[in-house]
Amino acid sequence: MIRNRRTFFRHIAAALVVAAALGPSTARADQGFQNWINSFYATAAKSGISQATYRKAFAGVKTPDPAVIEKANYQPEFKHKIWEYIDSRVNPYTRRIGQEMAAKHTRTLDAVERHFGVDRTILLAIWSMESNYGAVLQKDDRLHYVPRALATLAYADPKRAKFAKTQLIAALKILQSGDITPRELTGSWAGAMGHTQFIPTSYLLYAVDADGNGHRDIWNSVPDALATAANLLRKNGWQPGETWGYEIVAPANAAKYSGQTKTLGQWAALGFVRPDGRGFRNSKMRAELKLPGGGKGPGFLMTRNFFVIKRYNASDSYALGVGLLADQIAGYAGMQQRWPRPDGSLDISEKFELQNRLKELGYYDGEVDGNFGSGSKAAIQAFQAQNGLPTDGEPTQHLLRVLRK
Repeated sequence: MIRNRRTFFRHIAAALVVAAALGPSTARADQGFQNWINSFYATAAKSGISQATYRKAFAGVKTPDPAVIEKANYQPEFKHKIWEYIDSRVNPYTRRIGQEMAAKHTRTLDAVERHFGVDRTILLAIWSMESNYGAVLQKDDRLHYVPRALATLAYADPKRAKFAKTQLIAALKILQSGDITPRELTGSWAGAMGHTQFIPTSYLLYAVDADGNGHRDIWNSVPDALATAANLLRKNGWQPGETWGYEIVAPANAAKYSGQTKTLGQWAALGFVRPDGRGFRNSKMRAELKLPGGGKGPGFLMTRNFFVIKRYNASDSYALGVGLLADQIAGYAGMQQRWPRPDGSLDISEKFELQNRLKELGYYDGEVDGNFGSGSKAAIQAFQAQNGLPTDGEPTQHLLRVLRK
């Protein structure tokens, strides 16, 4: 009896230590959630999860994560226009930081590129897209304790319950392997983890110990994170030395070919040419035509590597963003054609210029990042009020022309 009491109090002490590490929690447990956690151990045990690991994972976890439920429920139905998506991810800021990171991590990138055959600029672009080069990991409001987050989804979100249970088992395996401590096992509301935002099952498939310290640590080790991303791409068919695709001038009849795959030579024969007039490097390579801006916008001929990037994230917009940003980090000029934006709207370089001009005039003191949130809109309204313009707070070509004067 005394031995059982000692064991009981030892478990309570361990729970309090981990609870303190995970942050404050409500004093009263959610009994339904506690029952779910207790009952799920039978499933976890069938996958080899020990009682010790399970207790350690859920020590101090009393209630579902309310922020996870909120974020899961708030999934906007609308989609951004392609140029809005690309502007927010491929711009002078992300290019500059990418080039700085390329210089800072040269030795790591040399080794990863040599071993896996994946271009360093692709890896840097993925790092940017996934976590803003790790900056997201410093924002407590963006991070969740992964076992609690996934248990919350499994318990409270029927649409995601199957996914969450699978990912929770994988997260418990990561914890059991000793690669990371409970305190460090953090991620997004849906369980995406570390610098390169791997879900637990993908981590188990592709995680690499690149820095040689005996742990596959994509949370704290940039070499491990970049090598893990490279390993995913390589194992899914990345072709070393080949591009992800080409921007092309879409002829008038382009829409009827959208989604078709031909060799680059065949596309050239049909009148699909690059904006600068240069030819394609390998006329025998096959590529699929994508028209993300519709028939009036620029087109792209996507090679195999584009579709390998989509194994990281299945969105065409995501893969295009990675490719375009990688090219800019490498020093190329970027897209040469304009998206079919609404009349009077700004492209990304003009957005940066507008913010810079407002900053120089003392109206704006925020980050020059091309994003027009409340700070930028307030600065625009202040300038408009001072100069007899309608105070709508909108960034437009007309406003930029006035600022240039």
